[in-house]
Amino acid sequence: MTAATIEAPALGRPGFGATVSQILSMAWRQMVRIKHNPFELVDLSLSPIMFLLLFVYVFGGQMAGSTADYLQYVLGGLIAQNAIFLTMYTGTGINADLRKGVYDRFRSLPIARSAPLAGKIFADMFKQVWSILIMVGLGLLMGFELRSIGYAVLATVVLVVFALAISWVSVLMGVVADSEEKVQIYAFVIIMPLTFTSSAFVDINTMPGFMQAWAKVNPVTHLADAMRGLLSAGPIAEPLMWTFAWAAVILAVTAPLAMRAYRRKMV
Repeated sequence: MTAATIEAPALGRPGFGATVSQILSMAWRQMVRIKHNPFELVDLSLSPIMFLLLFVYVFGGQMAGSTADYLQYVLGGLIAQNAIFLTMYTGTGINADLRKGVYDRFRSLPIARSAPLAGKIFADMFKQVWSILIMVGLGLLMGFELRSIGYAVLATVVLVVFALAISWVSVLMGVVADSEEKVQIYAFVIIMPLTFTSSAFVDINTMPGFMQAWAKVNPVTHLADAMRGLLSAGPIAEPLMWTFAWAAVILAVTAPLAMRAYRRKMV
């Protein structure tokens, strides 16, 4: 009598709904870490507070003639800069988990391969919202004149969308780098020139001609101008259009590269 061989059905790729559910579960896993380590929120608050106070009260008089005028200008730029800096933590966190073998354990689970990475990114968006609340709140205490609550909410949405896209750059660095320190080095090499050659801190018309040409197409310029327009005053439509366009391009290029590098790492 021949024993029948029973084969386990092959597991296919999770559907869209299942993938979304898995991403949210992974995001919640990351959020629980903050609950167990609330000091992380203190750490996230100190840097934007320090930058806002230093830029306004140290450079404000020189840059704009008064600290009040410079506050109206620079808050949007500092929010944009801080958002990009925060994405660095996504890469360092992923790099640390990879080296600890956390993602090796995820590989044995019947979940979408993108779920752990995307979950980390979505969880870090809470940090983005927290930071913009801290900066706008402090700005109001310092005398910032907010355009309206509705526009402030829209600014938060725009910031999160852009941060979601640029986080994939950090994910890519986190996957390919050998250590957290190298992720930070790679990030600073990119972030510092981007932020300081943009309209985040100064009017680009004060820059040399060759630098103006770059600053006008710099994605940080468009994000800073969008934040400035939504929170204070200034044009909104064109900066928003370019911010979303850059977000789409960055996402389309870096997300596939990050996933490809991640799959190779997991082989």
